[in-house]
Amino acid sequence: MTLHLDLLRHGETERGGGFRGSLDDQLTEQGWAQMRVALDGRKGWARIVSSPLQRCARFASELAGRLQIPLHLDARLSELHFGAWEGRSAAALMDTEADALGQFWRDPYEFTPPDGEPVAAFAQRVLLAIDDLHRQFAGQSVLLVSHAGVMRLLLARARGLPREQLLQVEVAHAALFALRVTGPAPLCLVEP
Repeated sequence: MTLHLDLLRHGETERGGGFRGSLDDQLTEQGWAQMRVALDGRKGWARIVSSPLQRCARFASELAGRLQIPLHLDARLSELHFGAWEGRSAAALMDTEADALGQFWRDPYEFTPPDGEPVAAFAQRVLLAIDDLHRQFAGQSVLLVSHAGVMRLLLARARGLPREQLLQVEVAHAALFALRVTGPAPLCLVEP
């Protein structure tokens, strides 16, 4: 059976861009508005699943309450942990760690930021969470509120992109995408 999975990235955050990773930033008023506009008039989900970081979870909680559907927080759907790069911008890293940043952009699977989470481990935890969602909720429609990294990973897999192109997948604030997830293993992700 197929799981219909809508992916919504959080909106703009108070601390702005850069490598936010596991930092627990709040949404700005603009970020809240971006997410509301992205979902304007949309409904029909059986449940909402969200990263527990507040830039995702607070909106997901408000929406679940308004739609009167269950909400589940899953830490496996949190953003990639960027280690020593957390809270820093790419521009700042270009001044101090340009070679390392270039290696990361060229192939994030091959280069891990200092003290960061390897992308292979990140991919494993995210795909395990999606597999669990498929097993539990196949035949349903689920809204996943998460982060750019999670969405890039899922979209790159659905599009059959080589791993070196992971960071080329564009995911703006409050971007909304749809996927169909089929199984059993190996998990198959398809953009309708």
